[in-house]
Amino acid sequence: MGLSANAQGKTLVIYSGREQKLIGPLIEKAKQDLKMDIQVRYGDTAELAIALLEEGKNSKADLFFAQDAGALGALEKKQQTLPISSRLLIKVNSRFRSPKGHWLGISGRARVIDYNTNLVKKNELPRSVSQLTLPKWRGKVGWAPTNGSFQSFVTAMRLLQGDAKTLQWLKDMKANGVKDYGKNSAIVEALGRGEIHLGLVNNYYLYRFTKDNPNFPVAHHYTNRDAGAMINVAGVAISKSTDQKTDAETFINYLLNQSSQTYFAKETNEYPLVQGIPAPSKQIPLNQLNVPRVNLTNLDDLPGTLNLLQQAGVL
Repeated sequence: MGLSANAQGKTLVIYSGREQKLIGPLIEKAKQDLKMDIQVRYGDTAELAIALLEEGKNSKADLFFAQDAGALGALEKKQQTLPISSRLLIKVNSRFRSPKGHWLGISGRARVIDYNTNLVKKNELPRSVSQLTLPKWRGKVGWAPTNGSFQSFVTAMRLLQGDAKTLQWLKDMKANGVKDYGKNSAIVEALGRGEIHLGLVNNYYLYRFTKDNPNFPVAHHYTNRDAGAMINVAGVAISKSTDQKTDAETFINYLLNQSSQTYFAKETNEYPLVQGIPAPSKQIPLNQLNVPRVNLTNLDDLPGTLNLLQQAGVL
């Protein structure tokens, strides 16, 4: 057997749209456990995807670890990725990987409507995000239009309902006095203060608050099979420019092992995507959520979504 690229003194280069504080400790552990030299370039997921497309075959990246499936889909469609071995692909439910086998979800995040439990009764909660435009919610809802996960949610809505309906919903939300926030954590904070009643966020932000204050008056509400119930993934793709596919796959396999998947559940409060690993504490298991059927590769049309958000006057 020949030596792996790493044994020959090569370095595995990862472009990571995931923040260092979230995955840095896991990558350090991987270096030790795999005895692998790993270098990471951290940055914004969308910007790194653009860099990979511009660098093309000259890219030093072996692996792209993206914060969302849309960026992975964009690279796949531009033919800048390599197929991932089926022995790795089969570890993850087909909903959370590329139908063509060119990217693979590592951890999942659910869209939720968080609500202030003192201000909203359970039986008043909207059944779908379309009901957020009703007069009863005027000025009581928060969202984060500049946030990547919000933009992916809007892209999912476009796939499910078409551009015309999505544009109308955005305009109706604006007309209904939706409040803008810079990021998801600011929405959860505002909910806790009672500044808003409902907020469109991802599932894991709330736990940063309940960890410090178990009586924090905010809870999750899940809608049913609409874009508000989508599951997006953080995932990986192997760069077409790599000459270290074996090492890239060794690292992917490491991200799918029990201890790495448990790390995501416990440290980042994301859903593990490998079956049999428990969901983060106090969260509904993934297989019990009523999620819409969306091919996550098709979340790649971020320019179209930004255009729609600008047209609606929310960006």
